[in-house]
Amino acid sequence: MAQTLELLTHRTETLRSIRGIVRTMKTISAINAMPYEQAALAIEAYRATVLDGFRAFLHSHGPLPQTRGPAATSVIIAFGSDHGLCGNYNEVLAEQVAAIRDDARLICVGAQMQDALAGQGIDAEATLFPPATADGLGRLAGSLITRLDAIRGTDPSTDIGVSLVFMQRAGHGQQAPVCQRLLPLDPDLMADLAARPWSSRSLPQFSLPADTILAALIRSHLFAALFGAAAEALVTENAARLARMQQAEQSVDERLAELTAETRSVRQTEITTELLDVIVGFEALTARNRRKRLKAGGDSALAPDRGA
Repeated sequence: MAQTLELLTHRTETLRSIRGIVRTMKTISAINAMPYEQAALAIEAYRATVLDGFRAFLHSHGPLPQTRGPAATSVIIAFGSDHGLCGNYNEVLAEQVAAIRDDARLICVGAQMQDALAGQGIDAEATLFPPATADGLGRLAGSLITRLDAIRGTDPSTDIGVSLVFMQRAGHGQQAPVCQRLLPLDPDLMADLAARPWSSRSLPQFSLPADTILAALIRSHLFAALFGAAAEALVTENAARLARMQQAEQSVDERLAELTAETRSVRQTEITTELLDVIVGFEALTARNRRKRLKAGGDSALAPDRGA
């Protein structure tokens, strides 16, 4: 059905407004990703320091005792998004959680993630809001550690297993879900740290009891991992939103080009129609004047000569 020029103009203006919104969202996503990426790099330096602490502890006190068996309580922390416009970001993470959950207790980060988990028939024990800025990453990590302490309870002998599920950047601008186990500590990692020779001329010394130092190291390890996972998840979320906005912008530009071409065609058709109307009117007026002149000439020839 042919569209009027007014309707096409209205649709074009609407698409231009949508394009402005998409461009704004794309810019915001690009700007927001930078602080989180810097935070992820910074926490890696802190994590390296914590691993050096583990190495010094193992060098002085020997290898850590092996775990007695499966953890009494398992906890999964899923880092999702609190906002949309990032494709199937949360749905992919929810499928990953459903694949590994078993009887684990679940802590969710992000309202959109909670909805995606509900779509898998999974209820989260608690839902936290992701930080609005990079400054809130530390507060989120501290809040998660507090919840883990509450789950573990007052008995220090209670074994607890903690796993993180979050989205990580992959090659060629892609993203992939990752499951990272935090507790119990990775025995391969601890064995690798213990096998490394102590390169300093000074041997490590400790003034606190071994269990106090180990607890502080484990807590710092948890903090660094939670902080890094939250930062990486937010970087990936903004990258996913940026990619979706780029696709949306391209689609809007293509539709705008189609509407512009259609508007020009309709405008040209209307101009042609108006010109034809003018030409037809001019020819009709010319024919009428010609008939009047012919009629006037005929009347003059038939009229009697009054001067005779």
